[in-house]
Amino acid sequence: MDKLVIQGGTALHGTIPVSGAKNAALPILISTLVSPGTHYFENVPDLVDINSTLSLLGRIGCPSLKKANDNGVGQKIQLDTSRIAFSEAPYDVVRKMRASVLVLGPLLARCGSARVSLPGGCAIGVRPIDQHLKGLEALGCSFDLVGGYIEGKVDHLKGSEVNLSMPTVTGTENILMAAVLADGVTTINNAAREPEIVNLADFLRQMGARIQGDGTSTIEVDGVPALRPSRSPFAIMGDRIEAGTYLLMGAISKGDVTLTNAPVESLKVILARLKDAGLGVESGADWVRVFWQGKLNPVSIETTPYPGFPTDMQAQWMTLMTQANASSSISERIFENRFMHVAELHRLGARVDINGSVAHVRGEDSLFGATVMATDLRASASLVMAGLAAEGLTEVLRIYHLDRGYESLIQKIRSVGGKIVRVPSNKNVESID
Repeated sequence: MDKLVIQGGTALHGTIPVSGAKNAALPILISTLVSPGTHYFENVPDLVDINSTLSLLGRIGCPSLKKANDNGVGQKIQLDTSRIAFSEAPYDVVRKMRASVLVLGPLLARCGSARVSLPGGCAIGVRPIDQHLKGLEALGCSFDLVGGYIEGKVDHLKGSEVNLSMPTVTGTENILMAAVLADGVTTINNAAREPEIVNLADFLRQMGARIQGDGTSTIEVDGVPALRPSRSPFAIMGDRIEAGTYLLMGAISKGDVTLTNAPVESLKVILARLKDAGLGVESGADWVRVFWQGKLNPVSIETTPYPGFPTDMQAQWMTLMTQANASSSISERIFENRFMHVAELHRLGARVDINGSVAHVRGEDSLFGATVMATDLRASASLVMAGLAAEGLTEVLRIYHLDRGYESLIQKIRSVGGKIVRVPSNKNVESID
């Protein structure tokens, strides 16, 4: 098992290309199940979760081919969904990647049946799929729970009005992917508004789906008898969470970082908070620059569904605020149990107090290198951020989390001057050139 070793105190300067969004690529790759044939994609990130998804699709009967880009960032994928041999997502896959549950809607639409393992909980809290089932039942599906598996079936998908009790992203996607082949009109009320859902809708429209309202809380789908693969490759949108993470890394290092292939529109709330904090911010159609201006003001945030401040940026923002010139607060309104990184930040010298779902960050902290342990994907990124600002060497253990969501992390950080290496956990590193 590997670890990251980071030598802090170096300001990051330069340009970083943003990879394709994992949270857009996963449902888009899975959505090909509703359209038999060969599909082509560009700007797909090379991540563990992407490989797990392609492996799952391969087990279902849909082989894929991958070709890495010459610059080492992103890849092209060819996926053949002409034949489905098994309409099942087994436990050994779903337990590693909760997004596997997204095969439920497409398999029901394509095959009329599906068997998917219950995803269970995860390190950042329980995320049930009751809203998925509620929406699919409205379209005519029925479900049984047998031996830890959800077994679904449907004779004929029929358009209906679906009223979600909360704007769940994967629930909206699952229902949307089934509704495109339903007979009649489906209206999804209280739908999630995330840009990754818009990217999915764009791909489905490219295959012939009739969808309106994506990006708003009401999505209307006029079902069609069949979809067809697009003749042209579909490009996955840039990853807004990866982009936000690198901007905050530049800020905490007191540097100057520019991102290319950036989803600027979906970064608005993060860029606004960075401006409030006293950072310089410039942007264009597909690029954004954040640079140090001599101070870091405290800015309190509350995580809410898009277009609010994303929960996936909460840990990174907390780390940035440890360096602000006064105290701030972080309110986590999406997931319970998402402050596990706080104990590790304490090891580096941060002063953060937890009161229920609110974290109070005292600011003006002197961070010192230490050995810390990652608990989830975004917590891992926050600890790398802290290491960039800390004095001395920081070791981050259990970095397999990072492999799930940050493509070419070390390459990108080193390209802008960051001192970071990946080495076996039992190897001692005394300094980084």
